[in-house]
Amino acid sequence: MKYAKVHTCDFADEKVLESGSEFKVCDFDGVKIGIMICYDREYPESARVLMLKGAEIILVPNDCGSMRPRLQALSTRAYENMCGVAMANPNGENAGNSCAYSPICWDRNGECVDNTLLLADAGTEGLFYADFDMDAIRAYREREMMGNTFRKVKAYAQLLDDEIQYPFDRKVIGV
Repeated sequence: MKYAKVHTCDFADEKVLESGSEFKVCDFDGVKIGIMICYDREYPESARVLMLKGAEIILVPNDCGSMRPRLQALSTRAYENMCGVAMANPNGENAGNSCAYSPICWDRNGECVDNTLLLADAGTEGLFYADFDMDAIRAYREREMMGNTFRKVKAYAQLLDDEIQYPFDRKVIGV
């Protein structure tokens, strides 16, 4: 699979790069793998499109700091899209925190479970492994209510509007 990062960081050096125009999913040894790179993870639509394309696991190569809110977002992406999510990030001060989250947030009795499979600290360098139980994930996706089950897509038309309004128009405020 060849994938070009869709959400380039247009506020930094990446503004000179051409962004990709599509999120990709491939079959890898019987598992549907989706990819979103670094800044792609800042937008919930990235993971949603990957789920809609059939992703069961989303891989996130990353190079970013200030990870605390981003870790929470990745856990949420796993939960709301019923996809496993694994992110690799270089270690360092205010960085690191490579992680993996299962989409499984309730056991068969309806009790909440921690979906964290792996959470490295900021400073540890190494290879980290997370075991995604694909049989359990597939069974969970068949019985639970998130993912693509009860969405009311008729209410989402505004998501396709590319107009940027105040306070988010960075040309207006000089950024």
